[in-house]
Amino acid sequence: QKPLFLLKVLVVAHLTAGMANLSRHEKEKSFLTATGEKRPFPSLHDPHSRELSVVIPAYNEELRMPVMLDEAMEYLETRQKKTPSFTYEVIVVDDGSRDRTTEIALEYTKKYSADKVRVLTLVKNRGKGGAVLMGTLSSRGKLILMADADGATKFSDIEKVEAGLKDVNSGPENMAIACGSRAHLEKESVAQRSVLRTFLMYGFHFLVWFFCVRGIRDTQCGFKLFTREAALKTFSSLHIERWAFDVELLYIAQCFKIPIAEVAVTWNEIEGSKLVPFWSWLQMGRDLIFIRLRYFTGAWKLQSPQKTD
Repeated sequence: QKPLFLLKVLVVAHLTAGMANLSRHEKEKSFLTATGEKRPFPSLHDPHSRELSVVIPAYNEELRMPVMLDEAMEYLETRQKKTPSFTYEVIVVDDGSRDRTTEIALEYTKKYSADKVRVLTLVKNRGKGGAVLMGTLSSRGKLILMADADGATKFSDIEKVEAGLKDVNSGPENMAIACGSRAHLEKESVAQRSVLRTFLMYGFHFLVWFFCVRGIRDTQCGFKLFTREAALKTFSSLHIERWAFDVELLYIAQCFKIPIAEVAVTWNEIEGSKLVPFWSWLQMGRDLIFIRLRYFTGAWKLQSPQKTD
């Protein structure tokens, strides 16, 4: 019975495998300037022209995003005044929102210019991983930061994450990733969480460790910094577009032997999470098992970076 069940799971995992959708709707190929003109997005395959790109996935974030953007822009503008050679861009990726996320993000384009704030509006919801993927493929930065729209991580902690990246980025190929981490806050969070959420959290951590990624205690913190080369290498092989995409990215990085730093960051719980605890954990658990099985059966393969439309 057990071998037959395992065979069925392998077959289902193999037959339902697919790549992340790298193609774009015509409307997703351009951004609006402060005066409303359309300009084409660049490609991750192009050489970098900014020091830093900040990619912010946003789904129905009209309420939480302005607080995060105000904090991020204040930090980035202050840093640029102190160090004029520091150049940056912020890319807000509206993941098919039904509220005013795009309109609010465009107000920042008008305030700071489209050179500094660009809005990529996806025609339909892809999931957080899909939104981060699309934003990353449109970025110009030498370094690319993925940051959540809720502002749960203190934005100035980018300096800690940059320091962690430098510590592990020793090779000439310029491949490195630094993950913001909340692992140091685990005891405190367990004390505040329900028994069910604590059980689900530890179950998820076990599945991550058992099937996919070892040596990283917090794979899910939405504050990750990539060198441009590491982003191109990992995102080109990404298959998962929903919540477990972080785990697959780190699994891909470890397969390519890209060094990964884990750096403690300041983090606060912000109300309004899009995660539906029980069902989201179940979906992520299924995705974790399928990540390993699909690579194992050859349904998924590590890809070479290729330019797409």
